[in-house]
Amino acid sequence: MIALSLAEVATLTGGQPHDIPDPELKVTGPVVIDSRKVGPGSLFAAFAGENVDGHDYAAGAVDAGAVAVLATRPLGVPAIVVDDVQRALGALARAVVARLGTRVVALTGSAGKTSTKDLIAQVLQRKGPTVWTPGSLNNEIGLPLTALTADATTEHLVLEMGARGIGHIRYLTELTPPSIGLVLNVGSAHIGEFGGREQIAQAKGEMVESLPAAEDGGTAVLNADDPLVKAMASRTKARVLLFGEADEADVRAENVHLSDAGQPSFRLRTPTGCSDVTLRLYGEHHVSNALAAAAVAHELGMSAEEIATALSGAGTLSRWRMEVTERPDGVTIVNDAYNANPESMRAALRALVAMGRGRRTWAVLGTMAELGDEALAEHDAVGRLAVRLNVGKLVAVGGREASWLQLGAYNEGSWGEESVHVSDAQAAVDLLRRELRPGDVVLVKASRSVGLERVAQALLETAEGEVAGR
Repeated sequence: MIALSLAEVATLTGGQPHDIPDPELKVTGPVVIDSRKVGPGSLFAAFAGENVDGHDYAAGAVDAGAVAVLATRPLGVPAIVVDDVQRALGALARAVVARLGTRVVALTGSAGKTSTKDLIAQVLQRKGPTVWTPGSLNNEIGLPLTALTADATTEHLVLEMGARGIGHIRYLTELTPPSIGLVLNVGSAHIGEFGGREQIAQAKGEMVESLPAAEDGGTAVLNADDPLVKAMASRTKARVLLFGEADEADVRAENVHLSDAGQPSFRLRTPTGCSDVTLRLYGEHHVSNALAAAAVAHELGMSAEEIATALSGAGTLSRWRMEVTERPDGVTIVNDAYNANPESMRAALRALVAMGRGRRTWAVLGTMAELGDEALAEHDAVGRLAVRLNVGKLVAVGGREASWLQLGAYNEGSWGEESVHVSDAQAAVDLLRRELRPGDVVLVKASRSVGLERVAQALLETAEGEVAGR
C-alpha cells in the first residue's frame, strides 16, 4: 500500500486514535486481517468472527511489527477505533484507489469469474504492473484488501466481484469505481439466495450501471452469447464492447477446436486484427473466458497479436480449478473442486469427455450448494448429462443432493456400476483406489463446502506418500 500516516488513516476511516505515540508514524506494510501475516509496518484489521475475534490477537500483531490495529474498541496497543471495521477498511481502499488513479477493471458473473480474472491479469501484466484479486477473495473484505496492495507503480487493478444479493455489486463498485466493467454470464449460482435468474441479472447488471459515461472513459464489456448479459447494454451510459462467438461480437472466436488433450484453439478476431490462440487451459468453456480477457486487453490498447501471445502463455493461477495432474501410472486427475454450479458442472463434464477420448472417464461429483428450489432438478440434470456425454463412471459423493445426481443418471439409462452413490470423500477414495486403471481420467468437482479436493489430493499420493509430479 502507499505509505499513509496513522493520522491520515484515522481521518480516512473516521476513526479515533488510541495509545498512538506518534500520529505521523506511517503504515508502510500490507493491511492484513490474519495476525500470522503481519510484518513490519503493517496495519492489522481486527475482525470479530463467529469463532475467532481478531481483537484477541492485537497485542501479538503489534509485537510482530504492526504499527497499529484497526479495531472497534481500545486495546491497550496503538489502535484506530472505528464503529465498523469492514466499513472502515472499505473507506480506506476507496481513498487509496482514488489517490493512485490506477485503471480499475472489475468483473462479475455466475461462472468463470476467477479463471477469467486470472487470464486478464496475466495478459495485462504484459502491458504494465498489474494487481489482481488472489483466488476468489471477491467480497466486502477481500476486495478492499486486494485494492490496498496497489501502489504508485500499479497501472491496472483487476478486481473480481461476487454477489449474493441485490446491492452487493453496487457496494463493491463504490469502494473501487471501475472504468471497465465486465459481465461474463448469468447462470444459476446462488439462485436459491437470489430467487431467480432475472434477479441474478439485476444484481450483476449493477456493474455496468456503476461505470462512467462513454465520454468519460467508461466501457462495459458484455457477453454477446448470453441474452441476459447482452441486454445490460441498455442499463449503462458507458461504451459497450461485445465479446463472444456471435457474429455481432466485437471480439470473437472463429474456428474453435479442441486438441486431443482437451485444450482449445481458435482464431481471435478483434477490431484491430486477427491472431491464433492455443490455450494451456482445459475445456471449451475457457474460450469465452479468454475472449472476455481479450476484450479488456483490446480496450486497453493491446494488439491482437500481443493478446494472442499472452493468452497462449497463460496458465492457472488459482488452485483447484481444472488442475490437471498425470500420475506416474498414467491416471490423470482433474481437480476442479473449488466450487460448482450447474453451468460450471456441465462445462467440466464436457471438458472431461474431451480429455478422455479413447480413455475411461470418471466423474466424481458432489453437491452444488445454494440452488434453493432448483436443487433437485439441477442435480438430476447433471446426472443425466453425464450419461448423455457417455462418461464412463459417475461417483456421486455425499447426502441427498448426491443421491439426486445418481438418480438422474439412473433414470437417463445408467445401470449397474456405471453410476454409484457413496457417503463421503473417503468412501470415494476407497472405491477409486480399488478400481482405477492406468490411463483413466478422473474429474473431481463439487461446491467448496463439500471438500472434495481431499479426493483429488488422496489420489495423487503414491505408495511412498509423495505427490505425483505434473
